Amino acid sequence: MNLSRLVPALDWAKTYHRDFFRRDLLAGFTVAIMVIPQGMAYALLAGLPPIYGLYSSIVPLILYVVFGTSRQLSVGPVAIVSLLVLASLSKIAPPQSPEFISLAITTAFLAGLIQVALGSLRLGFLIEFLSNPVLVGFTAAAALIIAFSQIKFLLGITVERVSQLHVVLIEIVQNLGNIHVLTMMVGLGSLLTMILVRRFSRKIPYALVAVIVSTISVYIFRLDQAGVQVVGDVPKGLPAFAVPNMSLSTLELLLPLALTICLISFIESLAIAKNLEKRDKTYRVVPDQELIALGISKVGGAFFQAFPTTGSFTRSAINFFSGAKTGVSSWIAALVVAFSLLFLTPLFYFIPNAVLAAIVIMAVSNLIDIKEIKTLWNQDRKDFYSLLATFLITLFVGVQQGVLAGVILSLAFIIYRSTHPHVAILGQLKGSTDFRNLSRFPEANTWQDILILRFDAQLYFGNSKYFEDLIHRLMTEKGKTLKYLVVDGTAITDIDSTGFHMLHHLIEELCQEGIELHLAGFPGPARDKIYKTGTLEKLLGGRMHFNVNDAIKYIKEGKAISGLLTDEITSSHHNNDNDRQ
Repeated sequence: MNLSRLVPALDWAKTYHRDFFRRDLLAGFTVAIMVIPQGMAYALLAGLPPIYGLYSSIVPLILYVVFGTSRQLSVGPVAIVSLLVLASLSKIAPPQSPEFISLAITTAFLAGLIQVALGSLRLGFLIEFLSNPVLVGFTAAAALIIAFSQIKFLLGITVERVSQLHVVLIEIVQNLGNIHVLTMMVGLGSLLTMILVRRFSRKIPYALVAVIVSTISVYIFRLDQAGVQVVGDVPKGLPAFAVPNMSLSTLELLLPLALTICLISFIESLAIAKNLEKRDKTYRVVPDQELIALGISKVGGAFFQAFPTTGSFTRSAINFFSGAKTGVSSWIAALVVAFSLLFLTPLFYFIPNAVLAAIVIMAVSNLIDIKEIKTLWNQDRKDFYSLLATFLITLFVGVQQGVLAGVILSLAFIIYRSTHPHVAILGQLKGSTDFRNLSRFPEANTWQDILILRFDAQLYFGNSKYFEDLIHRLMTEKGKTLKYLVVDGTAITDIDSTGFHMLHHLIEELCQEGIELHLAGFPGPARDKIYKTGTLEKLLGGRMHFNVNDAIKYIKEGKAISGLLTDEITSSHHNNDNDRQ
């Protein structure tokens, strides 16, 4: 057994050298500077005490490095997963209560188990059924919900519900008279600080600058005594080992949320990892191993009080552009967080909740992909409408419902496109043996008594009826002048039993109408199946051709140009099963 397949870290460990460590050290410290305020902010977003954001930034980082295939992916708390936790668990227990915290940790454990199982069974490809337009729509809606859910911390007001935008907006409007002015000044001032710092230089950790400025302001002017909510006492020390709640009733209760987090977590992380892979060009990301690594990081983290984590786009980008070469940078970031928990927790007391909310809003502002939305509107309206549907359902019905709707829409479009494939009526280009789509080449030659149809898909039970109905419609449009129907099957790589049954019936029906069916350009595997059926071959009576041009010559000259194709392949089809001509 190749041990490096199970533990990919062994690959880069063999060639690790001093120059790598220097780069990893710098990147690790830079990521830690970002993950400390972000982790606390995302914990607050998830309905947890801020300290759990730091707990979730230690063990998951360490474990992912060992089992993951990306060398720069930074794992930890992220906005969308935090929102999913809050939106789902707040219906079961009050946020920040012991029960809520226990449920969040158990959710991480269960989601991790599911990811490990999917990765071990090599089922990572199932994630591909969630299309990119659906993911863009969900992410945009989630970003808006996240941003508005932080308004309560930014303005110092009370907002109970966070999973539906219209409900959040109503509650915000109802509480506008209760705005705490000092809190609003701290929150908006933090936002302005981050915007200005980022515009001045993207290399400066804008979140840390905002935290330092706002915390010093709160401490000097004692704004906490004037009503500005602060983080308060943060427990000193590393997270204690604790076994998650594994009762069957709890696991059943959390299964829908765990499945949703499993899906979103993997898609988000894999997209980031693939992007980093293209930029680095020294390693390959293995999707199934990524599932296992993300799962192990969640399961292991759950035993050390971590809520669900995944790859962070912001921190991974910072890690990469800071020069990280291997996962050692993530280990260093985890060590810095652990050091902070051991020695720096008193400094966290005066951090205002408003600045943590501002950090979240700043982070999710880049999640709305306006460019992709415009592209889909201009290029593919069907994909745009699936994006819009997912966006609206997520925004106004619920986050989990939005994910479910996205999966259903993606599958529905796959089924629709499979059962209604592209078809083209062909004509012959002048002075050429090439045949092209008439809608693109209207000048191509056609014949009154011949219809040439190209079907761009496999012929199977899902589209056989569509194929047959299409033929009937074209026959009606052509009328009595149609004598020959040529099907260009260059894209028909396979035919199932339902397809054969339909062809058999269609040939007999066309014969009764005085129309000859000719099949042209079918790849080897499909031709072999036709000849093996015997009866279908007999019904065709030699009207199988290597290409459309041969079929037209046969019709015009009344003889087989392709050299007795039927006899040749009938005698040799046992030896050419792999023929894909």
